[in-house]
Amino acid sequence: MAPAATPGARIPARGGGDSSNKVYQDRQKPQEIRNSNMIAAKAVADAIRTSLGPRGMDKMIQDGKGEVTITNDGATILKQMNVLHPAAKMLVELSKAQDTEAGDGTTTVVVLAGAILEAAEKLLQKGLHPTQIAEGFRSAGLACQEMVRKELATPLDIKDIAMVQKCASTSLNSKVVSQQSSLLAPIAQEAVYRVIDQEHDTNVDLKDIKVTTVLGGTVEDTELMEGLLLRQRVCAGPKRIEKAKIGLIQFCISPPKTDMDMNIIINDYTQMDRVLKEERNYILNIVKKIKASGCNVLLIQKSILRDALNDLSQHFLDKLKILTIRDVEREDVEFVCKSLGCRPIASLDHFTAENLASAELVEEFSASGTKLVKINGTANPGRTVSILVRGSNKLVLHEAERSLHDALCVVRCLVKERGIIAGGGAPEIELSVRLYQKALELTGVDAYCYKAFSEALEVIPMTLAENAGMPAITTVTQLRKLHADGNKSAGLNIKKGAIANIMDDNVVQPSLITISAINLATEFVAAILKIDDIVNTVR
Repeated sequence: MAPAATPGARIPARGGGDSSNKVYQDRQKPQEIRNSNMIAAKAVADAIRTSLGPRGMDKMIQDGKGEVTITNDGATILKQMNVLHPAAKMLVELSKAQDTEAGDGTTTVVVLAGAILEAAEKLLQKGLHPTQIAEGFRSAGLACQEMVRKELATPLDIKDIAMVQKCASTSLNSKVVSQQSSLLAPIAQEAVYRVIDQEHDTNVDLKDIKVTTVLGGTVEDTELMEGLLLRQRVCAGPKRIEKAKIGLIQFCISPPKTDMDMNIIINDYTQMDRVLKEERNYILNIVKKIKASGCNVLLIQKSILRDALNDLSQHFLDKLKILTIRDVEREDVEFVCKSLGCRPIASLDHFTAENLASAELVEEFSASGTKLVKINGTANPGRTVSILVRGSNKLVLHEAERSLHDALCVVRCLVKERGIIAGGGAPEIELSVRLYQKALELTGVDAYCYKAFSEALEVIPMTLAENAGMPAITTVTQLRKLHADGNKSAGLNIKKGAIANIMDDNVVQPSLITISAINLATEFVAAILKIDDIVNTVR
């Protein structure tokens, strides 16, 4: 980073007849700051460029605690990188924004942003003003988005399940678990379809899809579970209940604590007996009221104030044959209530039969030594679904979870914007060719910006070819010629290692991923170009 200007730098030099002394000494500072930002951002983009595509390399990331992560997901890599430069941090936020908006294409957006920055750097060297370049790139980005929506995208019927699964499979092909894409893609499609109304919904709340990971087995053992799945184990009562009446409580079944720290001094055994008897009666009263309502399955929210359940209350619940699951996490309460069609009960006064949920079966089962609870046959089920992900070790398990999340996001993209385009670098080359032709019709700064933007778009097929071991320049020039001749579906089939008609090879992706990547990358570059100083504040 360029050194901060000293107060004296703003005062013209005195004495001497040279006119150059009257020029401010820090005139070069904005240019140096801009160059510094570009170098930092391009360094981050280059760091993850090799992880793009089906043949992209994986990164092994080790944190301060020694935990290791193996992934080629752009958002995950950047999130765990220790980035210090402010411009590089902006690039990390860019990948997060793409992850939030589209879910997939997090590596693509960063690589594209790096290429557009490089194009901007060349235009700056030609003497163009940063603001003019930013506006020209914004215009080119909007033109690309319009072309994708109106000319490249093919409308999709959301009921075409086979095509939706192909899109999900394409996103999984670049992951560590690509061999299991034929299993995970249908699971992702089915999970999303269960939580939406296909006719009217234009978005998917992924919080309605709960992914539970269990160490043991292989990724092939991953399954879509019927009903509700809980990580907690049964702590009291029987392990299996049929015709269950389920209550979710937010109060504790244990002796209350005083509002302030107090010590009770006991002089003899009779006083101790009185305290224990009161505790026993207090807990017994709660348990009897729970049993009287007809409840035979009890879910207890985790408490941070005191033990939600103690040994005595567990003993009473066990005697009354009430299956009890403790420590339901606070953030899971909404999902559990939606799945079971019930409301959380905050006090004993409201513990009545109408606040209970009904289910055919509640049972504890074991998955590779991990105890889980499954609730099936809910009377009023909500639109939620549970997925059980398995893996032979932590690295594979966590990568399978991240890959499944990307596949779910791809299906969500198709619900939000129902259009598909070819993958394999085909849309980027098509946009590049069309944008270059448009640049020839323009005059002034915009013509330069459109031409530079069109060249930057070629970075995606170029990188895909490099990562697959194909001759990059030869491949991209062949693609450009095919697209100029009207073959807009020509792209790179990485598995075959050749140029092919991508749509026929079922390498397809949602149009929203490309639209979002171009939009976010353009906005990022425009923001970087408009920065001409970095000011450190002291608080």
